[in-house]
Amino acid sequence: MEITGHTKLTGLLGSPVSHSISPLMHNKAFGLLGLDYSYLCFDVGVDSLADAVHGLRTLGARGWNCTMPDKQRMCELCDSLSPAAQMIRAVNTVVNENGILIGHNTDGIGYMMSVKEAGFDIIGKEMTLLGAGGASTAIAVQAALDGVKTLNIFNRNGRSWEHAVRLADTINANTSCRTRLYDLADSSSLEKCLRESAILTNGTSVGMAPHESECILSDGSLLHPELIVSDIIYNPRKTRLLQMAQAKGCPTFNGLYMLLFQGAEAFRLWTGKEMPINAIKQAYFTPSNF
Repeated sequence: MEITGHTKLTGLLGSPVSHSISPLMHNKAFGLLGLDYSYLCFDVGVDSLADAVHGLRTLGARGWNCTMPDKQRMCELCDSLSPAAQMIRAVNTVVNENGILIGHNTDGIGYMMSVKEAGFDIIGKEMTLLGAGGASTAIAVQAALDGVKTLNIFNRNGRSWEHAVRLADTINANTSCRTRLYDLADSSSLEKCLRESAILTNGTSVGMAPHESECILSDGSLLHPELIVSDIIYNPRKTRLLQMAQAKGCPTFNGLYMLLFQGAEAFRLWTGKEMPINAIKQAYFTPSNF
């Protein structure tokens, strides 16, 4: 697509951002649909984020994504927040509606869409989630908003424990999902929850390259063939957790399509159009791309 005098600007704020696949994905999708939009990366840290947002608002940028370390600070710079972003207290997508900045969080939507893409339906069922960090928080909130019946969050009893307590309390206060928080070291509770859960999700970075030998579970003894096991990590494609789960006969999927679908939701918010998912998959989400 050629840049014209009418081209709408979108992009990514964060630091670092040069490795991001988002410009390829979005610009390809814009071109396929004939949309006069462009997506660029801007290396912007927290200290200069307010200046950058002021500039983008003034320039009339249509919207932008933000990644670490900017997601929480972006909450304070938006004029309003979606229900999910308000509960998560982090924004990864901003839409500029005639100078009014609306903050969204599409990470959890990306995960829930990846569950459907993998062929599973967990609505009305029980879910066990490992971790309460940024990605896990987004997944927990969206799962609750979408209608997961019971959510068991297992987190290490350390620096992030207070955040995990607030997360569980927020979900219980704002949704019909019954959310329970456990210490990750509580193996008896984990065993009980996994017996009753439809899905186990690793929402932590444990097992991500270059630490492929690590695993959030010490062994696969608590897994059973009826349990869906997912990992938000996509590098490596098959973490030790997923290998362990497959050895027990569990259906599995990784975090690759979470990345795709969170971007697709941002694309929809900016353009009002559905991203051409199949074409983007073929171009950027095949084994040769990762």
